[in-house]
Amino acid sequence: MVNVISHLGVGFLIALALGLKENKLRVVALLSTLPDLDYVLYSTFIYANDSLSPEVRNQLFYLIGHREFMHSILFIFLITFILWFKTKDWLFTVGGFQSLFFHSYLDYVTSWKMRPFYPFSTDASIMSAAYFFDPLLNLLPLLPPFIVIIVNLSHRGKINGKIKGFCTYISNIDDKLYASLILLLLVWLTFIPVSKAFLIKQISWTEEAEISYQNTYPESMNKFLTAYSYNSTHYKVLEISYLSGIEKSSYVEKVSVKGNVSDDAAYVKRAENLYRAGVPQEIDYPVYVVSETNDSVTVILSDARNPYIRELAYFKSFYRFVFDRKNGEEYEVYASMHGGQEERLGRNWFG
Repeated sequence: MVNVISHLGVGFLIALALGLKENKLRVVALLSTLPDLDYVLYSTFIYANDSLSPEVRNQLFYLIGHREFMHSILFIFLITFILWFKTKDWLFTVGGFQSLFFHSYLDYVTSWKMRPFYPFSTDASIMSAAYFFDPLLNLLPLLPPFIVIIVNLSHRGKINGKIKGFCTYISNIDDKLYASLILLLLVWLTFIPVSKAFLIKQISWTEEAEISYQNTYPESMNKFLTAYSYNSTHYKVLEISYLSGIEKSSYVEKVSVKGNVSDDAAYVKRAENLYRAGVPQEIDYPVYVVSETNDSVTVILSDARNPYIRELAYFKSFYRFVFDRKNGEEYEVYASMHGGQEERLGRNWFG
């Protein structure tokens, strides 16, 4: 999850490295922000989704949900085809493709799940190799637009002295500069996923367990939060780092019951089935807390890693299912999404 300004900067960098000028440069730069327009569409969808059937709601979520279809490989190729069909300019088309691809890849490599192969697959995945405040990924892309602004001011006579000389120097080497910046970005985007793979392999060997690559979440530049199923009743949550391996570990109970709820397993299963029928499916290590009050049973579903995450995370959500004991068909669902305020969900979330 890289900020929009940095995405725009990557678009500028690609366009400048390809030698695009004027409108073509601006279009390629703006294309780097195009996928995030799904945020506007999704905001509209939120206001209308209570009136939709569960099937329609799910499909619309896949189409216009944030980081869904507009971040997919199919969307990238569709826009690339339109660019080529309209312009027949292969360099401009390549720039547009790269701009769109880098946007999706940067989001994929940081910290949010996506469905890159929709509609061929609705499975969500993530590389989660880079911290979403990674300074290189967020700050390096700001250099190209900054350089363009400074050079333009210099050409208009707004800047003089040593800075003007610097601008002249940059203008003389701009092709090499932009190529070098792209190379640096590519090297970093290759290095961090590979280094994470070595870390996961080492921790898996130490724990004698299979640690999920995509469910190992970056907490900082150096540290990750991960978990695995330790046995039938508990998860083991680990804080790991490149420098010292496993730094902290704890065990989290998969199902805990408060009070005497004799049929807790049935309600846990019911909550699980409801959750699995909806989207976005962000919880990887489900933990259930069951309690009973008067004539209702409450099941709270969350991720085993939730108490340990310090920053915003895609899995930092919880669902509260309230089942009516007298009328077995009646239930209400409340949710806090990604650390936000708890809200009541419509029945069409789960069918």
